[in-house]
Amino acid sequence: MYKIIFKLFFAPMDPEKVHHLVMAAIRVGGALRLTKLLKLAPTGRGSVQAFGLHFDAPFGLAAGFDKNAVAVKALGELGFSHVEIGTVTAIAQSGNEKPRLFRLIEDRAIINRMGFNNDGAAVVAQRLTELRQKNQGKLPVIGVNIGKSRVVEVEDAENDYRASARLLAPVADYLAVNVSSPNTPGLRSLQSVEALEPILKAVLAESLGKPVLVKIAPDLADEDINAVAELALSLGLAGVIATNTTISRDGLTTPKSKVEAAGAGGLSGAPLKARSLEVLRLLRARLNGRVAIISVGGIETASEAQERLENGATLVQGYTGFIYDGPFWARKINRQLTK
Repeated sequence: MYKIIFKLFFAPMDPEKVHHLVMAAIRVGGALRLTKLLKLAPTGRGSVQAFGLHFDAPFGLAAGFDKNAVAVKALGELGFSHVEIGTVTAIAQSGNEKPRLFRLIEDRAIINRMGFNNDGAAVVAQRLTELRQKNQGKLPVIGVNIGKSRVVEVEDAENDYRASARLLAPVADYLAVNVSSPNTPGLRSLQSVEALEPILKAVLAESLGKPVLVKIAPDLADEDINAVAELALSLGLAGVIATNTTISRDGLTTPKSKVEAAGAGGLSGAPLKARSLEVLRLLRARLNGRVAIISVGGIETASEAQERLENGATLVQGYTGFIYDGPFWARKINRQLTK
């Protein structure tokens, strides 16, 4: 049914308008308790213990879908064991000019150059505070993904991340440091160990003991991935999230003219499968179980999620598959993983 709805109604519409429409529907469904009545939430039979937290199932929602923590509870009720909100920046920002979201339906992929559009750390922190007060014990694990504010120079990134962590750590179950989006100028340069170390130390200092993870790009060279892994070990990070979107356009079946018309941005979805799995295997070999790995990128089915778990992932996440497979996607994956 969803595939018919997607083809007839969503596919012809502007992707960002569809996203807002779907988010509104999820929020209304949560407010009317419809998502709870569907009983899609994980049962706990396939629970995972990771970095001191309990996850009812391995599969969660990657950052980027709920940027402002407006539908966390309802998304958990749709079957995600954890919801990573954001990316949130210390300073509120509107993001890049529209259009900035494009579907490559033939490849089951998306190109986005959203640019960290969000309400800012203070507003999101207050929203999460109120959410927790109203729903004690009834929420999925909440990760908060933080990034650099666009107006802040790269040289001042350390204090910018520190400010976000100070506001958001009290209301997060874990913090994810995003230095790998291709849509903020200069951000990916912060993935070098020299630039990354002071940022991670600043976030750790403000984390209140909450788990801190770092999210890396699939476009890093293998030696740089190994260097980040060693840094994670030396700093005592809780984990590494691999991977973010890619700037590569290799191997796409979508006509080249359509891809070029979409322009710059990060590519997510099925084309990331192979590289995300490669990065996971590199991290597993280097980290050897001492630091958790959250694998994300191109996961569409339970068998693909299981493959990531068998190759060293502690948890798995998805996003683009939610767009193409609809509201029952997370429940289907987590139920099959728990069998």
